Amino acid sequence: MLDVREIMDILPHRYPILLVDRVVELELGKRIVGLKNVSVNEPVFQGHFPGFPLMPGVYILEAMAQVGGILMIKSLGLEVGKYAIVFAGIDDARFKRPVYPGDQLILELEVMSLKASLSKMKGTARVNSEVVAHAILYAAARELKDLKRS
Repeated sequence: MLDVREIMDILPHRYPILLVDRVVELELGKRIVGLKNVSVNEPVFQGHFPGFPLMPGVYILEAMAQVGGILMIKSLGLEVGKYAIVFAGIDDARFKRPVYPGDQLILELEVMSLKASLSKMKGTARVNSEVVAHAILYAAARELKDLKRS
């Protein structure tokens, strides 16, 4: 549905923190499914952990948030390039098993409430249909100009 070039047109994130490779399902105002291909070449694995690489839980949550951000921007009709979606909170985050290089994360976000000022989504991350993490994510749209330090 969206490839990485289209994702970069929507999100301000870039390497090494862009954590969405593709969007495969999108129901505006309802849900989205994105993919993250986890590669051993990512810089985080140099230190997490040497000789035993595994994806940090906060990266899994960030990948969920980025997918949810795409859903917010598209569903709310926010002007691309003018807005960023920022974390406003996380509840009930649970990690069920590690994520390793070579895994493909399937990231599904379902809308619980959708507003530019504060949205709430239920996020689930899977590898091979097995749940590896889930959380309730809160996010808000902010104009990029308001995020820059003066």
